[in-house]
Amino acid sequence: MNQFDSGHPARRTDIAVVGLSCRLPQAPDPASFWRLLRDGVDAVTDVPGQRWNAAAWHDEDPAAPGKLISRRGGFLPAVDLFDADFFGISPREAAAMDPQQRLALELAWEAFEDAGILPSAPGRTGVFFGAIYDDYATLVDRAGPTAITQHTVTGLNRGMIANRVSYALGLTGPSLTVDSAQSSSLVALHLAVESLLRGESDLALAGGVNLNLLPENTVGATKLGGLSPDGRCHTFDARANGYVRGEGGGTVLLRPLAAAIAHGDPVYCVIRGSAVNNDGSGDSLTTPAADAQREVLRLARERAEVAPREVQYVELHGTGTRLGDPVEAAALGAELGRPDGEPLRVGSAKTNVGHLEGGAGIVGLIKTALAIHRRQLPPSLHFNSPNPRIPLAALGLRIQREPGDWPHPDRPLIAGVSSFGLGGTNCHVILADHRPRREPATARPAPAPAVPWLLSARSEEALRAQAARLAGHVRRHPGLDAEDIGFSLATTRTALEHRAVVVAEDRATAVRGLSAIADGTVATGVVRGEATAGKLAMMFSGQGAQRVGMGRELCGAFPVFAGAFDEVCGRFDGCAGGPLREVVFGGPGSLDETAFTQAGLFAFEVALFRLMVSWGVRPDFLLGHSVGEVAAAHVAGVFSLDDAVALVAARGRLMQALPGGGAMVAVEASEAEVVPGLGDRVAVAAVNG
Repeated sequence: MNQFDSGHPARRTDIAVVGLSCRLPQAPDPASFWRLLRDGVDAVTDVPGQRWNAAAWHDEDPAAPGKLISRRGGFLPAVDLFDADFFGISPREAAAMDPQQRLALELAWEAFEDAGILPSAPGRTGVFFGAIYDDYATLVDRAGPTAITQHTVTGLNRGMIANRVSYALGLTGPSLTVDSAQSSSLVALHLAVESLLRGESDLALAGGVNLNLLPENTVGATKLGGLSPDGRCHTFDARANGYVRGEGGGTVLLRPLAAAIAHGDPVYCVIRGSAVNNDGSGDSLTTPAADAQREVLRLARERAEVAPREVQYVELHGTGTRLGDPVEAAALGAELGRPDGEPLRVGSAKTNVGHLEGGAGIVGLIKTALAIHRRQLPPSLHFNSPNPRIPLAALGLRIQREPGDWPHPDRPLIAGVSSFGLGGTNCHVILADHRPRREPATARPAPAPAVPWLLSARSEEALRAQAARLAGHVRRHPGLDAEDIGFSLATTRTALEHRAVVVAEDRATAVRGLSAIADGTVATGVVRGEATAGKLAMMFSGQGAQRVGMGRELCGAFPVFAGAFDEVCGRFDGCAGGPLREVVFGGPGSLDETAFTQAGLFAFEVALFRLMVSWGVRPDFLLGHSVGEVAAAHVAGVFSLDDAVALVAARGRLMQALPGGGAMVAVEASEAEVVPGLGDRVAVAAVNG
């Protein structure tokens, strides 16, 4: 059983977070988001002029008709820009699409890339997105009926946010957009986890998006009484007077932990349990209920099989409202607080980037996943003294005001994430770190004399931009391994039409090659081209291609090859006249004896084919000459391994018995035979000697 170093056992129901993406104010990706959090940056700014005229809409009186009380918010730049060609979308359809759909597409692609998983990976991938507003639909409506086109319905329907991602990436699992008000994206994640646990999905993409394109929804927040006049979120602070609106989005890619380990996926953290409930009948539709919030905390904790004192941190819903904060604090203190010991640390990402409303929960989850992965707690901003209605000490809570270590880094890092909807739909998720037992170190093969770095993009311009970004990344991170970079580029990125490869002996040469691609200049070791659809053929050679020691270095470098080679050699032992592996590697016996020659070539070729398949290389056609014909037929599924070994062994013995020890006496070419087994159609061309 895989375990944490601290002894906390991994469970069958643990779900791994294997990929992250986010687009947030002043944080276009998870790495920059972590820096923003760690450094305590407030990304809230004045309203950009291209959104609306803040002065014209502003009034200090919250009751002023049609006016809003705040001039500030968390905004993304250039939300009107979108690379439609990349996703195969026409300009007209792209213009009709809600920018939230466009943002969801970009976030989904980036989450797959972050995980090193191709969207085309086998299995069912579910898509679950949270979103609550549709500002873009209002803009289209204002243009009148003549603005309605064939793309309007699909472009503006909020349900299409998830469906668009499924369609564009070819994902066949469940696909739905969730609207439970401000808890939407965390509820979407809960549904994604449940889909994985039921076996309905093999992978799941969960996230949320929110864009503030119009002032009217900010007017609505003002009239509701939830908006902060000073444009800051003072979570749990005495100055708490409301929240500030934010925009952007985030996604996480999820897989059951056992499957993630088997696939070698990166694991940021694991989801140990989650729960959803509703306040039910209370003082009003929008008044939060402490009992219901405490109950959802308890349900999630019990499903995670975690004791209250094991939780070290909770990412709050933490809107900074006069009513909501005291209720949340009371529920949290009653369920997880520790007034007689080390206080529970709490904080809120809303103090950094604002309240993303439908996307708020996933932002808090990504923050917490990064904090677990980095093994540090970032500060929560704008806290000076506690709200008089929140007795932190008595509740056993402490605001995380400075960046620092977890309270007990030697124990499993366990955290909760809360998100509560305006209509009382509450969600809580329990996260934990994942520290697998370390396997004994194995000797690494000698570095390759040259390493190819592969790049691909939808256009020449995008290819050049990608080369520039990679060159900059490598310069900023001098410790990166060149072979690791080459492996990741070749195996974890979708191969697009415009391609380039840099073949270099060292990092400096590779960076020069990338710079040449970015500049559009010629450089040694750089090849550019545009790929076209075609077929791949592999040919298996016959007797005469053998050499003593073939496969020895491959066995040392690639476990897949070694396993397949040893398996095939083992099947020959006893029927080839000696231990085949030893003969091939120069031991007793002669590889020039036909019985060993043919068996050795068959073992080498089958193992090499298995290695290529493990890298994702699958041929459309297979050709074989002499014993290579049998190897081709076996990997195509014509012969089982035992039948192929028996045939090769008998063939080798019979040819060995011929005058001259099996020298080639005739060549007869047969017609190509179409056989099932690999891809849609595989041809095996047999050349008999």
